[in-house]
Amino acid sequence: MAHTSINKKKLVARVRRIAGQLGAIERAIEAEAGCSQILQQAAAARGAMSGLLEELIEDHLRHHVADPGLSEADRQSGADELSLLIRRYSR
Repeated sequence: MAHTSINKKKLVARVRRIAGQLGAIERAIEAEAGCSQILQQAAAARGAMSGLLEELIEDHLRHHVADPGLSEADRQSGADELSLLIRRYSR
């Protein structure tokens, strides 16, 4: 996905924030924090992961399916990849 290099800094920052959220969950579990606190942190991390995935899906759609300069074969390949990803995402 060469087009991710355009947003590389932004994407890496999002991934690092998610890693920080996961670390906070781990520390909360180790510290035996309350269930509601851990659940709230887990929900926030899940939301952050969903947001990242949505951004990556949109980027893929724009660059590998909807780009007017794509050949029909490239467009079909991009659509097939996206379809597979959506099936995995919705499990």
